[in-house]
Amino acid sequence: MRRSILVAGLCLCLSPALLGQRTAIKSPKLLPWSQQIALREQWLEKRHAMILPMMRRHGIDMWIVVNEEFHNDPLTEYIALPRPYVGNRDIFVFIDTGSEGLRKVAIVGYAEDNLRKFFEAPDDPRPADKVLPELYEKYKPNKIGLSFGAARGAERSLTYDTYNFLSEKMGAGAQQHFVAAAPLIEEYLDKRIPEEFATYRTMVELTSVLTRRALSSEVIKPGKTTVGDVRRWLYDQLWANSVTTWFEPDLRVQRKGRPNDTSRGFLAVAPESIVIERGDLVHLDFGITYMGLNTDWQKMAYVLREGEKQPALGLQRALKNTNELQDALTMRAARPGRLPGEVYNLTMDEMKKKGIEAQIYSHPIGNQGHGLGPGIDFRSSRRPDIGASQAQPLRPGCYTSIELNTQSAVPEWDGQKVYMMAEDDAYLTDEGYKFFEPRQTELYLIK
Repeated sequence: MRRSILVAGLCLCLSPALLGQRTAIKSPKLLPWSQQIALREQWLEKRHAMILPMMRRHGIDMWIVVNEEFHNDPLTEYIALPRPYVGNRDIFVFIDTGSEGLRKVAIVGYAEDNLRKFFEAPDDPRPADKVLPELYEKYKPNKIGLSFGAARGAERSLTYDTYNFLSEKMGAGAQQHFVAAAPLIEEYLDKRIPEEFATYRTMVELTSVLTRRALSSEVIKPGKTTVGDVRRWLYDQLWANSVTTWFEPDLRVQRKGRPNDTSRGFLAVAPESIVIERGDLVHLDFGITYMGLNTDWQKMAYVLREGEKQPALGLQRALKNTNELQDALTMRAARPGRLPGEVYNLTMDEMKKKGIEAQIYSHPIGNQGHGLGPGIDFRSSRRPDIGASQAQPLRPGCYTSIELNTQSAVPEWDGQKVYMMAEDDAYLTDEGYKFFEPRQTELYLIK
C-alpha cells in the first residue's frame, strides 16, 4: 500500500517499507499564538450560541463557572476567552432570561476589550458579592448549575471555598437551588463544531508524522536505542513543534521468548532502560495538545532481523485481526443514536464468531484527551461512577479515539500470543466512524 502525504504543497508517496528509513517527512505548519487565539475566539462565538438550548434541555436556569487564580477551572478556556485569568476569583455567569435570551456576565478582576465581545464586563468591575445577589434576586433561578457532585474532573472542579463563597454571597435561599451541572457540561464539551474540523485534522496529521518518525530508523538504532531515548526524542519534538501533550508517551516492547508483563489487564509499559533489539515488536502511545484540543494515537512497529525484509506472516495476520476489530466497530456497529453498550456488544459478538480475542476501550476525545461523553469501553459495566455516560447515545459529529487491541498466537514465535494495539481518532457520521487519517494496515518497519 502507498500513502500520499501533502507537505508544504508537495505530495510525498510513501510505502510502508520507506517508513523504516530516514525520510523527509515534514510536520504540518501550525498557527502562531496570536492567530490561534483569534481563531479560538471565532469558535467561542459558535459555542456560545449552543449554550442556551443546552441549558434549557438540561433544565438549568443559571450556569456559573468560577476560575481560581493558580487553580484554573478546566472549563474556563472553553466558555470564556482562551487567555490567562489572574483576578484571584473570576466568575462567568450564564442566565436564561426567558424571552430576552441568554445573558452573559463576567465578574472579573479587570476588564479588557476582547472579553466585552462575549460578556458584560464594565470598565470598573464591581465585586462578586454585589453582582451575584443582584442577579439571583432579579432572575430567581430555580436551578443554578455548578461544577460539583460529578464523576469526572472537568465536571467537579468547583473548590470547597468557592462553593461556600457562592452559598454565602448569592443571598438567602440560593444554596438550595444549586445543582450539579454535569449533564450540561458533558454535552457542551462533547459537542464539536464544524469550524474545528480542519484544525483537528492537522493535529492528527502532526501526531501521525511524529509517531512515524519515532518508530523509524531515524530514531531507533537496534541494540543501542532505549525506550527512554524514544520518549525524550518525542518530548523534544513537542517543543520543536510548539505543542504540548496531555500524557507522557508510552512504549511497550514484545519479544519472542519473553513473557509479556501486564498491568490492569493490559500490556505493561516498558521501563525506560529497555534496549530495543532486532526482532522486537514496538508499540507507541502518543498524543498532542494544541488549540484547546487533544489527539491520542497508537501504532505498532517491527524491528527487522538481519536479512529480513518483512515481519513474520503470523505478525502480519495479528495486525489484520485488529483491522477486523476496527472494521466491526467503526463501519458496522457504530451509528448515531446507539448506546455505547449496544455498539460494544455488536462488535464483540462479531469477534466471537470470527474467533478473534479482542478488547475495546475507546473514549471520547476533543477538549480533553479522555473526553466527556459516551465511550465504548469494556470496563463501563464494572464502573458505576461512569455509568451515566453510558446511558447517553452516541452523538453525530463527535470525536472518539477508537482504542482497542487483539491478542493472537504467532506460529513463528512458537505460539506466543502478541498484542496488536491500535488507536485512531475518528468522527461519527451516519455511516459509522470515519478516521481523520487512514488507519495502520501494515507494521512500520525499523531497519
